[in-house]
Amino acid sequence: MTKSPTKFSFQQVDVFSSQPLRGNPLAVVVGADALTDSQMASFANWTNLSETTFLLRPTTAKADYRIRIFTPIGELPFAGHPTLGSCHVWLASGGRSNEDEIIQECEAGLIRIRRNGNRLSFAAPALRRRGPVEPEILTRVIRGLHLAKGAVVDANWVDNGPGWLAVLLRSREEVLALRPDFATISGLRVGVVAPWNTGEDQRDADFEVRAFTAAGFEDPVTGSLNAGLAQWLIGSGIAPPSYIASQGTVLGRAGRVHVHQLGKEIWIGGEVTTCIEGIATL
Repeated sequence: MTKSPTKFSFQQVDVFSSQPLRGNPLAVVVGADALTDSQMASFANWTNLSETTFLLRPTTAKADYRIRIFTPIGELPFAGHPTLGSCHVWLASGGRSNEDEIIQECEAGLIRIRRNGNRLSFAAPALRRRGPVEPEILTRVIRGLHLAKGAVVDANWVDNGPGWLAVLLRSREEVLALRPDFATISGLRVGVVAPWNTGEDQRDADFEVRAFTAAGFEDPVTGSLNAGLAQWLIGSGIAPPSYIASQGTVLGRAGRVHVHQLGKEIWIGGEVTTCIEGIATL
């Protein structure tokens, strides 16, 4: 006998933006404990968003809730914009924490989240891989981004789970002008960053960021990449302890990622806007 579909509360939110349609979208299914792995994977494939998350009961008393994060083709242990978007939906669905911080459980472990007005921030997880990018890989990245010789100021691994590496360019204009050859950088997750000009008109950010995924598309606004970048840029003195990164400009978005170092910790924050509320029948 075919099992009858079950209805679940559902939201689609825009992360790292206070304006609808200007950040990075995320689909969130609430109270999804009854769903199987296959159902979660199938729904994430169907939404065709970069990530879809499922809010679940935690497996540890230390956590307020648990999430699983799926791309259209697989599951991730951690991702930044799904963390903030899922927390926003958990709070909007009546979630309450007894502590000053909200604790999210995911495959990567326990992630701490703080609220500051309408902004949510997560503590950047430790880098799993850091240090200079190997010459042969950097050569491939330079070729895939069509960069001139000497355009890269520096390059570093900034991998906190997804596998990001990053290159630093001299100017925002160089970042915005990039037209990557995804076939050449296939299999690599490449972040690119450069400072805004200090005298730029209507300047409301300090760095411009772009994220080119291993799957062959550009991600609008990327929490995990910005978390890794912040640890590299602040740690090496390239960036101050607090700054704002803009991302998604080329895609018509206006993502803003707020970075703050508090003691030894770096917090990655942004606003989340609800765009769709309804029922998912699965």
